[in-house]
Amino acid sequence: MYYRLQMKLLKPNLIYNTFIVRQLSTQQSKVLLESNHNGISYLTLNNPSKRNALSLGVIEDLIKCIHSANDSRCLVIKSTGNVFSSGHDLKELHSSDANQQETIFRRVNDLMLMIARNKVPVIASVDGLATAAGCQLVAACHMAICSENSRFATPGVNIGLFCSTPSVQLSRAVNKKLAMDMLLTGEPISAEAALQGGLVSRIYKSKDLNSETDRIANIIASKSSPVVRLGIQNFNRQIRSSLEEAAAMSASTMVHNLELGDGKEGLAAFLEKRHPNWNKD
Repeated sequence: MYYRLQMKLLKPNLIYNTFIVRQLSTQQSKVLLESNHNGISYLTLNNPSKRNALSLGVIEDLIKCIHSANDSRCLVIKSTGNVFSSGHDLKELHSSDANQQETIFRRVNDLMLMIARNKVPVIASVDGLATAAGCQLVAACHMAICSENSRFATPGVNIGLFCSTPSVQLSRAVNKKLAMDMLLTGEPISAEAALQGGLVSRIYKSKDLNSETDRIANIIASKSSPVVRLGIQNFNRQIRSSLEEAAAMSASTMVHNLELGDGKEGLAAFLEKRHPNWNKD
């Protein structure tokens, strides 16, 4: 089931044919899988026995993978099992000293900022429970889609560890009242509440989530990569600016967009009533 109005879209005109899967070299072997298909990079959290916890090793691997996906047209983060991610590895935090804990939180901040500022569109595909830093990961992505049985929570307050770092991305993804409700009560919200609050943008039945994720990623990947990257960069800049500054910088971006090769090609294709031939770079 999909709860948003859908529009007819042109079929992707991609020419990529590669499909690569590799397992990353964390100490917890195979806990993060990386694949690439049709110019789309997929990162899969693959440690369901530990609820896909974001240990420091997993955080470092995610950072490396996102950096290496810089040439991709779209990046999808998903998981195996019924928990998208439970957040930080609490056993790791408990056994670490203050310096090690500071490193963990500094690196998770690096990861979240890297995602939010990434010029490659990043989609979270959630099928299950996302809590604490796992919920933070969802909030950091440009888009998030989920199954109808997914839930989201920042339950740190329940164990005496307020979800302060997750609150940074959460408070920028949902309204203030919903963010404080989640942070103060620790109670999970449903997929529908997450949709209404702005944490996710689409909901599907669990059986349809993977195919719909692929469909959406392919739609995005079919667009002009230089245009999409320019648009994301401007969006991130203008949303942190005053209304007047945002309007001025966005007008300049539109002019820059028209000067791009793909900007000229897209406009010409529209006027000539044909499909555009985007630059493959």
